[in-house]
Amino acid sequence: MKNTIAGIAFLALLVGASMPAQGGFMSYFGIDNSPGGTVPAGGLANTARNNFLSNLSGGVGTEDFEGFANGTPTPINLSFPGSSGAVTATLTELGRVANFASYGRFATSGSNFLDESRGFTIEFSSAVSAFGFFGTDVGDFGGNLVLTLTNGDNKIINLTTSGSPNGSLMFWGFTDDTNAYDRIQLTTTNNNDLFGFDDITIGDAGQVTGVVPEPGSMTIFDALGCIGLVARRRRA
Repeated sequence: MKNTIAGIAFLALLVGASMPAQGGFMSYFGIDNSPGGTVPAGGLANTARNNFLSNLSGGVGTEDFEGFANGTPTPINLSFPGSSGAVTATLTELGRVANFASYGRFATSGSNFLDESRGFTIEFSSAVSAFGFFGTDVGDFGGNLVLTLTNGDNKIINLTTSGSPNGSLMFWGFTDDTNAYDRIQLTTTNNNDLFGFDDITIGDAGQVTGVVPEPGSMTIFDALGCIGLVARRRRA
């Protein structure tokens, strides 16, 4: 089942003034260590997601996996509403749809989520300029996430999650009003670290609005300290 998300009007304030719009790649990250199996409305993960959604136009699509039976294995075919027609996608790797809430992994909406151990790859029928997801129970076995965004060149993003406690909730996403990507791969540095993914949102270039940094969002080249997000670009 797909949910259609309306655009969120959001005014960013920092020290009493809104920050200027910036183009290019913007990332959004937040993590709650003890969410109690829910998505706290005022938590860091949900705040990061709201910031992400505020830079997208109305009509972007979110996959919540409610339309799949429990135990459905990958590959899974997905469809999202783009600005000029559907964007189809194929999600692969060794995962399955699950509807249990145990071992720290849980659905962030409804009852289903994608249960993974080695990450996943999504290939899109047309390139996308925005992508975001909730992750649960990531990093409690010491693994970090590595995201590779591909369209010609590869943009590699190392997201440090090692040491996050059992049952943690995180959100990570990006918007890019300069480039688009037809393949997104997410892997972990520890294949024994099982984790859940849910509410995957994508947007194409026509759905990315003027990018304004919000609290909880940052350019990809910012020094992030405790978050530990770094990026580099290499030739494919």
